[in-house]
Amino acid sequence: MKDTGTAGRVENPPRSQEMARGRPDGNMSGPPRHIAIIMDGNGRWAKKRALNRLKGHKAGIEAVRETIRCASDLGVRYLTIYSFSTENWKRPQEEVVGLMDLFAKTMLAEVDGLHEEHVRVKTIGDLSLLPDETREAFEEAWEKTKNNTGMTLVVAVNYGSRQEILRAVNRCAEEVAARTADGLAPKEFSAEDFERGLYTAGMPDPDLVIRTSGEVRLSNFLLWQVAYSEFVVTDVLWPDFDRYELLRCLLEFQGRDRRFGAVK
Repeated sequence: MKDTGTAGRVENPPRSQEMARGRPDGNMSGPPRHIAIIMDGNGRWAKKRALNRLKGHKAGIEAVRETIRCASDLGVRYLTIYSFSTENWKRPQEEVVGLMDLFAKTMLAEVDGLHEEHVRVKTIGDLSLLPDETREAFEEAWEKTKNNTGMTLVVAVNYGSRQEILRAVNRCAEEVAARTADGLAPKEFSAEDFERGLYTAGMPDPDLVIRTSGEVRLSNFLLWQVAYSEFVVTDVLWPDFDRYELLRCLLEFQGRDRRFGAVK
């Protein structure tokens, strides 16, 4: 999966203000409710071993498996993984085709095990541009697991945060136009109104964002949602990321003092 990622859109209810803020009291005693990961370094991992880039993406699948298991065991409620960005279409065609095939085969192979662990699988991003086989694999995973009550695994695929924000703005504009056409008075939109148009509607914002491979940038990932997230950057390349590195990141997170703009 990518260094940086849903489903045929199933609309979610708007999230409450408390959910949108993650942990508004700054309580760090338990695991984060929502961890988001920018999985970076597959290509460099492969290059160091004189392998093609797709081998690196395939090697990263085991890191995804272990991270899912560990996060679920710890009681994390949402785990978002950045699998394929809207910018990743610029990569060599062979790599893109290989990634799409890898997504489809991996999801089909893993969904039964995820279902047995009560994990719910959903996606964020625009699936309409994906190959049919890949899109259908994600949609089938959603249908199979949508009623599960364990951790929610959120796969960001063909996802770009700028595009997501524009999508939400356009929905607000459409509502304004509809109100005008009906002769209704203008409405002042709140953050909650805006968030209804985001792919992540109904989800808490990430408490923690982890990026592997030592790069320090967001890469068009959850720009609205990470306003008060804590960031941990690790030099470990994604295929080498394991539960011990995840636990190290969580220990660093728990040492932070989250104030959300307030004074303690």
